[in-house]
Amino acid sequence: MELSNLRPAEGSKHSDNFRRGRGHGSGNGKTAGKGHKGQKARSGAPRIGFEGGQMPLYRRIPKRGFTNINSKTIVGINVSALERFDNDAVVTVEELLAAGVIKNPRDGVKILGNGELTKKLNVKANAFSEGAKAKIEALGGTCEVI
Repeated sequence: MELSNLRPAEGSKHSDNFRRGRGHGSGNGKTAGKGHKGQKARSGAPRIGFEGGQMPLYRRIPKRGFTNINSKTIVGINVSALERFDNDAVVTVEELLAAGVIKNPRDGVKILGNGELTKKLNVKANAFSEGAKAKIEALGGTCEVI
């Protein structure tokens, strides 16, 4: 047994796609699964999260901070990751995706200066750190901001 093939016990899950209140012969007649009397048995039952007038949980918990809608998620790649490319290769965001260096470019790719580089490469990315630019250009490569 593995997490990938866990299933509920046979017969423990029911489809919610059947008609209620159509007689006791249907197996779901009379009270139609609502039990007897009470607030939840009647029409106009309270919304989800209603706690009978008590201050609900979602309002008792403190709210902190905010999410800036203008923030960008930049993916950082070290120059050591560019070592897998051939000499004189053109390294673009698409090439990085194809090589499996990055999984999702998000809002941009920045080349960072950690590690060593031994090949001349023409790198096209959204941004470069000073150290990365120096290492790439020291070997005769070029850094192009796209």
